[in-house]
Formats: sequence, structure tokens, C-alpha cells
Amino acid sequence: MNYRHAFHAGNHADVLKHVVLLALCDALTAKPTPCFALDTHAGRGLYRLDGEAAQKTGEAQDGIARLQAQAPRDPAVQRYLAAVRACRTRHGAQAYPGSPWLLAHALREGDRIAACELHPEEAHVLRAQFTDDTRIAVHARDGYAALKALLPPKHGATRFARGLVLIDPPYEAQLAEFDTALAALGEGLARWPQGTFALWYPIKQGRALQPFRRAAAKLPAKSALLLELLVRPDDSPLRMNGSGLLVLNPPWQFDVAMRPPLEALRAALGEPGASAGITWLKPPP
Repeated sequence: MNYRHAFHAGNHADVLKHVVLLALCDALTAKPTPCFALDTHAGRGLYRLDGEAAQKTGEAQDGIARLQAQAPRDPAVQRYLAAVRACRTRHGAQAYPGSPWLLAHALREGDRIAACELHPEEAHVLRAQFTDDTRIAVHARDGYAALKALLPPKHGATRFARGLVLIDPPYEAQLAEFDTALAALGEGLARWPQGTFALWYPIKQGRALQPFRRAAAKLPAKSALLLELLVRPDDSPLRMNGSGLLVLNPPWQFDVAMRPPLEALRAALGEPGASAGITWLKPPP
């Protein structure tokens, strides 16, 4: 596995993923009972946008940098921008938070987080980031296998009825990764049917994802929602034109809550021909 997220940190896909992730966390923490979060492909947890990798691609300039310059007033987008500012207050002006950092930022003292990373160097850095945070367990292991090992979640005598699983694979294997992710979602739902599961995926040409969407609709979740942001027309299979999240068992009225921030992201990050959409693959019962 050669993927390093440092080349892509803070790009438009990260912006979408992290706005949605924080909204899911806020829905969970709106209730007093403790919750659990599993990040299956956690990366190193914290990135530097002035580092060699990020500077080589410059992707953050069309993502977090552009969004900060425009600063849309939508509350969910402002929530995300505030989290980025909090990260930079602690770690420096060029820091960018990965999903484990955002989970730690958004969840509470009584909540628990498991972060998995297979690459040894990335896992070592990730563990060092959270040495002093007893809420977070870092696992140097395959994230897909962790769904079977760590679900249903428990911590001591506490069994968590509520929580979130984020699956954010590198898609090095291209379309084969979708099959692997769908199988993992099926396994996770079988072990923790009440959990919320979010799978991030890249979009090059939307029509190529129709088999994935049909298969996702058949998963044994109570409901399945797609949130997609295209920052340019999906007319080329040679570049990532956008990305999406499949959210299984989303919070009540999550589709309604997410429409304004997705439109705000389209307006702020999109080129001519950009679009955003929310689709129920399986509406709530």
C-alpha cells in the first residue's frame, strides 16, 4: 500500500467529507448517552499544508483555502471552518485536521474512538498524535478487518448502542475497492445494525458508479442516503471531478440538514458546471 493522504489533504473531497463528518458527530452528541466512532482508514490524523507532499499537488488551494477565503455563512460550513481554526490554534497556521483529529475534537469525554491505519509509518505518527487522549485507541491494522473485530463496540462494561463508522479507503484498486467496501458495510451492519455508517468515494464519471449505487441500495440498512459534490462536470475519467458519501442509517432529517451546506460548497468550490445532490437510495421506513 503506497497511498499517502498528505498529497491530498484539504482538497475539495476532504472539505465535503469533513463537513459531513462533523454534522454526523453533532447529531450523535445531541443526545446524552455515550457514543462510539470507528475510523477504518485513519491516516496520520494531522497534516501540514506547507509540507512537501501538499505543496507538490497544491490541491488544498482549491479546497480549504478557497473555502476560507469565501467563508460561506451556512452553519455547518462555519462549524467545519471553526474546527480547522481550532486545529491551527494548537498546531500552527498550516495544519490541517484529518478525520481522527476531527472526531476527537467533536466527541465528548465519555465517548470512545477507534482509529485504524494499516501503513506502519502512518500508524506510528497517528499514535503519537493521541498519546495523551485516553478516549482514542489507535490500531495498526486493516480497517476492513476491524469492522468484524471491533463491532459491536464496547469499552469495559459499556456497550455502545449509538455511534458512527467512517470508511475512507484510498481506492488504489479502483472499482474493486467498491466491492470490498460494500462487503465490509454488510459485515458491519450485521454486527451493529443500529450504527451509522459513512463511506466516502471518489467520482470521475458518475455513470460508472451506477453498479455501486444499485448494490448499496440492497445493503441491509434501514435507510441509505447519497451526498455528492461535483466541483466540475464529470466529463473526464482521468481526474477526480468530485466525491460523495454513502450514509447508511443517517440521523433523522439528515438530508434536509445537508442540502444548504452542500449548495454552499458547490457555490464556493465549484467551477462552471459544478453540481451537488442528495439522493435517497433507500428512504427511511
